[in-house]
Amino acid sequence: MKRKFDPLLDLVELRGKVIIVTGGNRGTGLATVKHLAQAGATVYMAARNEAKAKEAIKRLDCEGLEPGNGQVKLLKLDLSDPKEAKRAAEVFMEKETRLDVLINNAGVLSGPFEKSADGLSTMVVVNYISPFVFTRTLIPVLTSTANEVDSDVRIVNLASIAHKFTPSGVKFSEIEDFNVEYRGKLMSGFMRYAHSKLLNILWTRALQRHFDSASPPIPIVAMSIHPGGVDTFSHNWPLPWFWKPIVALAINDPEHGSYTSVFAAAAKVVREEKEKYTGAYLDNKPVGKIEEPSAMGKDHKLADDLWNLTTSLLQTLNI
Repeated sequence: MKRKFDPLLDLVELRGKVIIVTGGNRGTGLATVKHLAQAGATVYMAARNEAKAKEAIKRLDCEGLEPGNGQVKLLKLDLSDPKEAKRAAEVFMEKETRLDVLINNAGVLSGPFEKSADGLSTMVVVNYISPFVFTRTLIPVLTSTANEVDSDVRIVNLASIAHKFTPSGVKFSEIEDFNVEYRGKLMSGFMRYAHSKLLNILWTRALQRHFDSASPPIPIVAMSIHPGGVDTFSHNWPLPWFWKPIVALAINDPEHGSYTSVFAAAAKVVREEKEKYTGAYLDNKPVGKIEEPSAMGKDHKLADDLWNLTTSLLQTLNI
């Protein structure tokens, strides 16, 4: 029987490596930061709320993240505005000359349909467009790191099995295709979330093809993942001591919910079987299992259309 993934045993050497985890100040993001820092990496906790991020870093330091075990640094990142996402990436590149792993973890799960100042769905902006801009801006430092001898550079985009519930008929031919409301449908908010996670999967596949088709090819592995259900809410319920063990029967705590992210970011097997994981979609049962996304998630034309529409949008926005 295959042994379960263990972040203490199954990660590559991370001392001297630099990693960014967006949304790293709470939940699975915080647990991801902790695992990677304990393995020796310098991890940038990219977060919108500086006070909460500093508090989270202080807690990690108190738990024993000494300099020999890696360190955690703060990077202010506001994904509600793509221009701010670009600036955050530029600030990072003023601080560091290498980036070994980028984990686009931050995102919103629910909320009413709203539009940003640019006339775009705020959920699509936070879950997809700003991460796209943040990542694109970091491509030079990711590429220079990837071109070093014995490199192991990875990009991990958090998706969700929820993408399989996106209604058919998705297209990317005009800007309004980012603003699908699913008005009148049962659980329209969930549908919008599913749609945003489909974007992450399609973008990851297009990004990998971009790297592979470059001349010369850029040796970066891009993956999208389904982290699984994670309990980030039962502590807010009445009588949390009662509900927490019951909820745990169905879904993971943040510590174990971070395992798929940590696997994608630094598992030895990804380095050893690199071609197998390029552009892959990973599930959490078992951790790191390569899965097939939905038919739309595998549609190369849809991925290309999304890429072209996004780059056209960003050109219009002068980003």
